[in-house]
Amino acid sequence: MPYRIAKSFTVESGHILSKHPGACRFPHGHSRTVEIVLVADTLDAHDMVCDFKAVKCAAQAFVERFDHSMALNTDDAKFADYQAMYGERIIPFPHTDPTSEAVARFVFDHVKAALAALMQQQAPQYPVRQTVRLERVRVTETASSWAEYWE
Repeated sequence: MPYRIAKSFTVESGHILSKHPGACRFPHGHSRTVEIVLVADTLDAHDMVCDFKAVKCAAQAFVERFDHSMALNTDDAKFADYQAMYGERIIPFPHTDPTSEAVARFVFDHVKAALAALMQQQAPQYPVRQTVRLERVRVTETASSWAEYWE
């Protein structure tokens, strides 16, 4: 029987959905909650899937990058203008709108790679076993709307 843990983070970020027919095509922001779920069939020597601090470490670069940033489709007609004005605070989404679904996949891919790197570290402070799997990422955009990505 598998064990499951989850760690949530809140980021304040904006986006423009250039393909959207309504108001979402204009710049707007959200207080997003990002939930990262890990699973394992067994517990480690400390009776954990892994320490929550390891999950925090795996997500830290994402949180720092997304907080107070603006995500944009690189095909948006004003992408270059926004990038010139706001530089590093612009997060490019190549040829796709940064919908909650796309953000969930972006986070999943980042956290999956970060967890793999943690698994390869020699004697890390917060070890992650090879048997721990990233199950899914959920991005909550509003109190009643969320999207998930998993493999």
